[in-house]
Amino acid sequence: MIDRATVDRILGAAAITDVVSEFVTLRRRGVNLIGLCPFHSDSKPSFSVSPARNICKCFSCGEGGDPLHFIMKIEQLSFQDGLRYLAKKYHIDIEEKELTDEEKRAQGDRESMLIVNSWAQKYFTSRLFEHEEGKTVGLSYFNERAFREDIVRKFQLGYSLEKRDDLCQTAVRSGYRQAYLEKTGLVSIHEDGSARDRFRGRVIFPIHTLSGKVVAFGGRILKRSDRLAKYVNSPESEVYHKSNELYGIYFARNAIRKDDRCFLVEGYTDVISMHQAGLENVVASCGTALTHGQIRMIHRLTDNITVLYDGDPAGIRAAIKGIDLFLEEGMNVKVLLLPDGEDPDSFARKNSAAAFTDYIRQHETDFIRFKATLLLREAGDDPVRRAALVSDIIRSIAVIPEGIIRSEYVKECSRILDVREQVLIDALNRERNKRTPELWKARPEAPPPPAPEREEAPPPPEPDGWSSPYKAFEETLLRYVIRAGEQILFDYMEGDENRIVRVAEYICAELLHDGIMFSVPAYRCMLDEAVEHGGDPGFNASRHFLSHPDPEVSRTAIRLTDDMYPARFDALWKMRDEFFAERAHAGDPPPKGNNAVPGNQMASIRALKEKEQRLATLIDAFEQALRRDLFALKEVHLRQEIAGLRNQLKTLQQEGDMDGAIALMTELGRLNACRAELSKQLGERIILRM
Repeated sequence: MIDRATVDRILGAAAITDVVSEFVTLRRRGVNLIGLCPFHSDSKPSFSVSPARNICKCFSCGEGGDPLHFIMKIEQLSFQDGLRYLAKKYHIDIEEKELTDEEKRAQGDRESMLIVNSWAQKYFTSRLFEHEEGKTVGLSYFNERAFREDIVRKFQLGYSLEKRDDLCQTAVRSGYRQAYLEKTGLVSIHEDGSARDRFRGRVIFPIHTLSGKVVAFGGRILKRSDRLAKYVNSPESEVYHKSNELYGIYFARNAIRKDDRCFLVEGYTDVISMHQAGLENVVASCGTALTHGQIRMIHRLTDNITVLYDGDPAGIRAAIKGIDLFLEEGMNVKVLLLPDGEDPDSFARKNSAAAFTDYIRQHETDFIRFKATLLLREAGDDPVRRAALVSDIIRSIAVIPEGIIRSEYVKECSRILDVREQVLIDALNRERNKRTPELWKARPEAPPPPAPEREEAPPPPEPDGWSSPYKAFEETLLRYVIRAGEQILFDYMEGDENRIVRVAEYICAELLHDGIMFSVPAYRCMLDEAVEHGGDPGFNASRHFLSHPDPEVSRTAIRLTDDMYPARFDALWKMRDEFFAERAHAGDPPPKGNNAVPGNQMASIRALKEKEQRLATLIDAFEQALRRDLFALKEVHLRQEIAGLRNQLKTLQQEGDMDGAIALMTELGRLNACRAELSKQLGERIILRM
């Protein structure tokens, strides 16, 4: 056990940004940082990190907490092991009593399997460098592939002897239980009770998690055999799920973050050769079909990926097959086919990092050009096959979650295929409607609402996932975004620079300051686009969203463009533009006390000042209304957080965890004080909306 004083030192030293950034690429948004949530399928950043509060929170799946909770969740560690992880990271010494044999046996299966895998990696590496067979067979193979010794040691490569049970016998003599050797797949037990090493006679490639734990092995046979597979991998286990692991991710993660780009290849040696050539931001799918889990792991580190494949037909088919998965996760994907007869391993051994990088820069292409060029070549002049080609590419564009990116790809597709853009937009909308998930199906019948005063088409059913305690408050704010998102709210001087703050930017900054994001994906998309394009010349949020290529967004804009937005604000921005134009036309006001000003000019100046006062009053009312609606959303978030903490408090009190209960009570007191202040603000401002 770790004593309480040491626990306090560890928790005091752990910074949420340091811990989370090892697993998620974070980008600053106001006072907080955001990234893709590592706990669920996240195509838009919904994971917020608050350095000031030292906590993280996903506003889609709800996961979050302090640094210890985060590391326990993502690494599946116990409380004590999570503390040990953080202590090691922050170089804090822990004094613990040595575990007895009985306590060691009581360790969970997962931890025991990780310990066995760690031992096996050291065993394989020692056999490679220290055993005569390993040096003669295994090391010679790596030398033939021109792998330097430092690279071999860095990737912890190894060798398994031909002897049928050398690993098993050595492990048992070292005190490791045969049951865990079998669970990890290192040995197989036959009906007669005899054990056989899975990887005997093979060179070994350990597979690491993102944090560096060895969870599996790949073994390549070196002798020719028609009976034996060329590669053998560890089976699925409690610690290894191949669909969620990538070879080389542990050694590539820092380079991927630094370069904001990842190269994806197929095999172990491709990764090692490129790494040795100086291109370290590379991972491999280990010859298996790409999965969403693997792509999400890359996406947590970067938005940009270049897929490197052999130039043969099999490589081309693999490249096409994987494209849609990347697009569906919202990634920027490029494809590079190497020259015929080359793979990343051979090409990296023949070229320096600079030459390889130059080749990539000159020959990589985005998925539209790659797919269109390839399929056009196959379709030729056949109109039916060309029509099928257009449908194929539209299906790929349809999976992209970001509406603006879809729109740009449609324009590019129109240019390449010589097809009218509107035709492609119509086809895209039909395809996306076909892909509408089950949650868009109508809810169980409810009593019909009162008939509207005028006949109009009923709105589409809303997905059940959108029914949240925040939705009505978010829609109120989204009306400001749709009707006035691009309008300048105020400006200020930052050093010598005049900074402009628009309505959408103000809403976004206010929410992120408190770690809040819209709970509805379409709402987040609309706010992000309004912030991103608010300063573009001629951008009009209302027009942009009402004609948006994403049906979800356009339907939302139509539904929210109603009279619930304060009518007196509709003319505000036009009035302000007219005022500035009039003021510019009138020129500078005369010096104070100047009696030589003609009467008609004085009347114009007085009228201008009166208009300025009316405008200032209206803008102030707009700001107060906007702040009031922001406070309302923050207050409901606080209510939900307080309710959740109260439930946790009951559980801790029932379990007798008084330390945890006291900590929660302290946090509850702080949140209740915040809620009281917000309620006060809401009460003070309620009259201003009348």
